[in-house]
Amino acid sequence: MEHAATPGRRYRLISADGHVNEPPDVWVDRVPAAMRDRAPKVVRFDEGDAWVIEGVKDPINFGMNACAGLPPDQMKGWCRFDEIRRGGFDPVARIDEMDADKVDAEMLYPTPRLSQAIIANPDVEYHLAMVRAYNDWLAEYCSYAPERFGGLAIVPNRGAEYAVAEAERVLDFPGIRGVVMGCYPNGTLNIEPEDDKFFGLLAERGVTLSIHVSLGQSMPASHRAKLPGFGRFYDAPNRMVEMIFAGVFDRFPELNVFFAEVDFGWVPYVKEQIDNNYQRLDPVSQFGLEMLPSEYIERHFHYGFMTDTHGVHNRGSVGVERILWSNDYPHISADWPNSWRTIQAAFSGVPSDERNLMLSGNAQRLWGFR
Repeated sequence: MEHAATPGRRYRLISADGHVNEPPDVWVDRVPAAMRDRAPKVVRFDEGDAWVIEGVKDPINFGMNACAGLPPDQMKGWCRFDEIRRGGFDPVARIDEMDADKVDAEMLYPTPRLSQAIIANPDVEYHLAMVRAYNDWLAEYCSYAPERFGGLAIVPNRGAEYAVAEAERVLDFPGIRGVVMGCYPNGTLNIEPEDDKFFGLLAERGVTLSIHVSLGQSMPASHRAKLPGFGRFYDAPNRMVEMIFAGVFDRFPELNVFFAEVDFGWVPYVKEQIDNNYQRLDPVSQFGLEMLPSEYIERHFHYGFMTDTHGVHNRGSVGVERILWSNDYPHISADWPNSWRTIQAAFSGVPSDERNLMLSGNAQRLWGFR
């Protein structure tokens, strides 16, 4: 199912954070026969269809992950899989949906709660089989139009050697342009020396490391918060501090990190606070950093946003080369098929060279769209 790439395509709008809707057979058809009964599967309930996944207490519905463009009274958590828009699982349909929104390319992430269930599963054999099956399916999807899709392969986290092996296996597949990490390769939420094998591979190959919202080891559950999705940036500053003070960027100065769906208006405040604490404590603690923490932040981290008017107005304190527009399609946060209308309103008064970087140029640099 290959689609010839278009050399020299002009990119005006690239979403740094789009999503797939995994088809019901993505795991059961690709894992070893002995694991098919354990593989994630879509089950029909009275309320609608939902994923049933090993280790997850509640069925995971997907309506809010596939409702972009629907009237508000039709947006709901429970629905039937055959009712959702096809582009989440069919690349041919996805191209039509992108064209309707005038989006030239999209970076593609898994559905968060599905990927988290795989990331958090402690069974090494199961974990690796499910990661590989997803990555194989994603590569097949992206191979249809590799100049328009940027697949992000899931990183295994049951040992750095597995993370390195999987990255080396998939990074040359058509359309796979990066990796997304759910927790550190060693299997914990703390950086360990073995993780350098993985960070070093990414730095050597010029591959951007993506983190979607946050890292975590817990199994997903049904949304029960009064306002799901609020405060998506809370975890990101902690990961920034961890990586800086672990010396990751001193050892691998070429490494780029992208935080998807965290916005960026908070970044100037965090830089100020980290530097303030660092300069007070370093004379006693002797952290041994080569630069101020804010300088690492300004060189290595990037941020994806859907709506952040405050951030756009204060972009100079972040750096326009660090900011990437995202549509979150086909999730509820997407403005499909009216993304340009929202962009024009939010970017009023922004010079064209800065706007072009945030809308396409930065994504081209980080993920190699040419």
